[in-house]
Amino acid sequence: MFGINKRVLTFLFGFLALVFVVGAVLLFTPQAGGEARGRPVLWVNGKPVHELDLLRLQGNDPLYAANPQGLLKTLVDTHFLEQVILTEALKQDAARIRVGSAEVRREVDRIREQFGLREKRAYEGFLNQIGYTDAQLRAEIRTQLQIQRRLEQIRSAAKPSPEEVRFYFEVHQEDYRTEPRVLARQIVVDDERLAEELMAKAKAGEDFAALARERSRVGAEQGGALGAAPGESDPRPVSRVVFPEKVAERVFALRGPGLVGPIEAGGRYYLVKVEEYLPPRVPSFEEVRDQVERDAQEAKGDGALEAYLANLRQRAQVRFAEGVAYQNPVVARVNGAEILLSQVLQPAFSNPQTAVLIQQGLGELVVQFFLPQTLEALVDREVLVKAAKESGGPFIGSKEEIAQAYLLYRTREVAATEAEARRFYAENPALFTVPARAEVVGVAFREETRARAFREAALRATDLQALARAQEGTVTEYGTVLPNQLPGVLDRLVFRTADVFARGALGEVSEVLKLEDGTFFVVLVRDRRPEALKPYEEVKEEALEGVRNRKRQEKAQSLIQSLRQQTEVEKLLTQVLADLAPETKEGEEESPEENP
Repeated sequence: MFGINKRVLTFLFGFLALVFVVGAVLLFTPQAGGEARGRPVLWVNGKPVHELDLLRLQGNDPLYAANPQGLLKTLVDTHFLEQVILTEALKQDAARIRVGSAEVRREVDRIREQFGLREKRAYEGFLNQIGYTDAQLRAEIRTQLQIQRRLEQIRSAAKPSPEEVRFYFEVHQEDYRTEPRVLARQIVVDDERLAEELMAKAKAGEDFAALARERSRVGAEQGGALGAAPGESDPRPVSRVVFPEKVAERVFALRGPGLVGPIEAGGRYYLVKVEEYLPPRVPSFEEVRDQVERDAQEAKGDGALEAYLANLRQRAQVRFAEGVAYQNPVVARVNGAEILLSQVLQPAFSNPQTAVLIQQGLGELVVQFFLPQTLEALVDREVLVKAAKESGGPFIGSKEEIAQAYLLYRTREVAATEAEARRFYAENPALFTVPARAEVVGVAFREETRARAFREAALRATDLQALARAQEGTVTEYGTVLPNQLPGVLDRLVFRTADVFARGALGEVSEVLKLEDGTFFVVLVRDRRPEALKPYEEVKEEALEGVRNRKRQEKAQSLIQSLRQQTEVEKLLTQVLADLAPETKEGEEESPEENP
């Protein structure tokens, strides 16, 4: 549960993802007009939804396209109808929102521009394709804008109190921890010899800023000061992202002041003078107040939107036509609070991979594994939300966010010792290992003689393109790659058989390789670096964080287990699925989907 940034939390267990509401309005809006739409299948607050409307919607649903059978078909039906009901209720509630004709016109113009429908004939063809008239499309767009406006109203009306904002920071303060930063200056030149001369002068004590003003190709007017505002010459704290990767590794490995370089990156040479290393730290509330207020507002809006959708569905009066089988039974009770089947289905069936599994005949995995796991997560969430409320802390957000926040709050005092960090470093070397890498260029030839001629020339000359053209070779720049990023044969050649390379003017040059398609290949490698374990001192903070995360996860799981033991939980999912599974006649074999 840790290591997940709060900004990417979604309504995994909500009634309806916002993206579904906004993105599917056109699909979930029956066409207007007097055409035959079949018999009404259900009514939402007295408004009918017709048979042909539902068939059209199912035709756009990837779950139905995967052709579910048996029990899976029943579950897909339940999930689908719940979406229809909630979307219709949402449309009705948003109908009172005023949307001007100019707004609709701008949206129509945007759609026409997006799909290249500037000409009237093209636009009319598009409308025929989707089965709409211009008036109908504008009506649906108006509905979509109304829904968007209504949802924005709900979110923006939820204002966190000062107490909630401060508490939010207390719970999530690790999210505001700064990255390692440096105060530094740099000199960037195009010539390696010049770079070495400048570094020698810097080591001899010459003023680095003056050297940068005289010779640097980047930031010379600021004396090479990184992060300096225009017109200033004093460096400001900067993170790794301002440097090329190779330069950043060396700069931040110093963990203090010093000189680094020359380092070649992207055809240029970098010299860096680090004046001060600034380790990661948690800022004070006042330093990040504005960002915390925005994040707290977002969380408060999440909670308000989730509650709004839940209330909307609860208040919706739904009636089904005679003969329509609709199943949405209770699958669990947590201290008397009910969890419905549709709540368990929503996260499982909203995953795009679910339709792929069903299509591949593996739908039973969804029933046997995903649904029980989702139910367990829902039960844990209810238990944690209840504990958060009883704690008296002003937690805000959706239920999932509150559950996460409660665990963060209860485990916030966990610390890591130096000895634990060193042991974690020793037990998890893969976490601190820099993978092997190499800058790779490949040259393909139709004839072996030309490939061999190119190889011999490449060992002496430096103009790659001219050498390749002379032998009619095709050059492919792979850039800097890691193991398993190249095609199989080339990957083995570069990372497992370095002995077939010879050192030349262009770097390391391989023997001529014959490929399966009959072409001949020569590989050139520059800046080859083997796999390397970073020194402990360089990754000390990461090791300490790894220990803290592991200990917090262990404490969180222990807390959940303790709360579960104090909670009355009744799980009915297995029985519900058995009751919903279609009966098979005697002598018939049961498919995995029909009898999970």
